[in-house]
Amino acid sequence: MAMKAKPNGNYYSPGRNAVAGENVISQISSFVDEEPHSFYRLVIGTDSQTHRVNGKSEIDYVTAIIVHRVGRGARYFWKKEKRLVKNPILRDKIYTETVLSLETAQKMVPEIRKVISAAEYDLEIHIDVGPLGPTREMIREVVGMVNGNGYVAKTKPDSWGASSVADKHT
Repeated sequence: MAMKAKPNGNYYSPGRNAVAGENVISQISSFVDEEPHSFYRLVIGTDSQTHRVNGKSEIDYVTAIIVHRVGRGARYFWKKEKRLVKNPILRDKIYTETVLSLETAQKMVPEIRKVISAAEYDLEIHIDVGPLGPTREMIREVVGMVNGNGYVAKTKPDSWGASSVADKHT
């Protein structure tokens, strides 16, 4: 059984101070307002890394929210959560990554839709699974979870939100 670390609710963005979760929406809106006629992709992805700390396993989960102005740059925000586990299992880690991304989308997307027209962006959930390696058998399951919640799922090699951006901060 995993123990959940208490997250502080703050997101971080390169070159900026900590951003409270509710202020991420206004910063995304401001970024879009700079070039309102551009097309955007909103990407949410989570990655994890297991560490041994004092003989126990600790998993860092990092969720990234990326607003990509297609062809013209991006901004991203990330948040880290630590969990202690007895025996880390890859399947559990991948499910937790997917659930954390879905929870973030369920909290953020309704608020984003209030300030940004849905016609101006695509929304994607990036999952850190792919056709090569030990996660290949899980692709259908986690893609089904994301699609079943009404979102578009991307897997490796197209899941850079999880496998590159979030991974950078694990």
